[in-house]
Amino acid sequence: MRASELDPAQFEDIRPYRDDEVRPVLDRLIADPEMSHAVAHFLVPKLARLEGPVAWLVRQFLRFELRKARDVRGVQEVIAKYMDLVVRRTTSEFTISGLDNLPRDRACLFVSNHRDIAMDPALAIVSMFKEGHETARIAIGDNLLTKQFATDIMKLNKSFVVKRQAGSRREKLQAATQLSNYIYHSIVNDNEHVWIAQRSGRAKDGLDRTNPALAAMFAMTKDKETPFADYWRKLHIVPLAISYEWDPCDAQKARQLYYEEHKEYRKGEHEDLGAIAKGVVGQKGHVHTAFGTPIEGDFHDVASIAEEIDRQIIGNYVLHPTNLIAYQMAYGEVPDLPVGYPAKPWRPEEHEETRRTFDERMAAIDERWRHKAIQGYANPVVSRLAYE
Repeated sequence: MRASELDPAQFEDIRPYRDDEVRPVLDRLIADPEMSHAVAHFLVPKLARLEGPVAWLVRQFLRFELRKARDVRGVQEVIAKYMDLVVRRTTSEFTISGLDNLPRDRACLFVSNHRDIAMDPALAIVSMFKEGHETARIAIGDNLLTKQFATDIMKLNKSFVVKRQAGSRREKLQAATQLSNYIYHSIVNDNEHVWIAQRSGRAKDGLDRTNPALAAMFAMTKDKETPFADYWRKLHIVPLAISYEWDPCDAQKARQLYYEEHKEYRKGEHEDLGAIAKGVVGQKGHVHTAFGTPIEGDFHDVASIAEEIDRQIIGNYVLHPTNLIAYQMAYGEVPDLPVGYPAKPWRPEEHEETRRTFDERMAAIDERWRHKAIQGYANPVVSRLAYE
């Protein structure tokens, strides 16, 4: 079967909800006690322990807020309002660049670095929504779908499922083929943007590198007659770099790296959902989303396309004072690199308060994995220097 002849029926178990499914799913969400509990902890954390009366009030609130939503766009308009609230509460500044490079008449495949489970795609979507672009379908791992209310929220917000927990080698191949087909079908046939992380799992060490296997998965839908370079141009790949001044999960990531190194790490049943919550409500400082330029060159294999994605992500990544402070702690010197957006020369005397805050933050982390947290902040500088 040619890529242009893909049957949408093969995507039933991974696709987002359609417009005609929205209202029944919303009604189910409103009635879900776990949804009320989660919303209460976000909106009124100090009162959330009063579960009975607060849960009832939250259900009434959700019913009111979602009363007019009848399709995916209606849901995203409600979500956008609360994402604006998250941005106002948890960032000191939120800046965007590169959206003026994007065409408005065709879909793109956004390949993003991955630091936060929920906020990375959410901030990309908010950026596009603010600038009047159509929002993207979002690739999420099935490891995040451990609770029905979380599944419903994600699939209402144009998320589709990546089957990371496929068992046998044959099942993994089938899942990868289905995913490749769905991404191609979304972009080329449905003209819908797609967001996907450059590798499976967050970059806990701060090193943003595209897994060449991801590009190989993209290419599984390519027929034998189409050259690689032509196929990449059909997908209209756009690298996306998201940078956080402060990582709400920095200590958690460092701890996980430490225990993985010592082969003692075991993930908790709902650990990813906990990380999502912490990433959403935690303070992030200055956050920047940088959309790259569409990849149009003659890239003839998966390694070269992965390298180009990395070049743009690392080159467009906005370095923050925390990154240079961490680099100096790790290596004893500070390279001559600009910080912030718009970029400014690094002047350490202007960032003494940030340095004190960083020192206090690192001192509060267990000394066994403190150096991993520091290195996580320093590594974006390491990556930039490697590409200079």
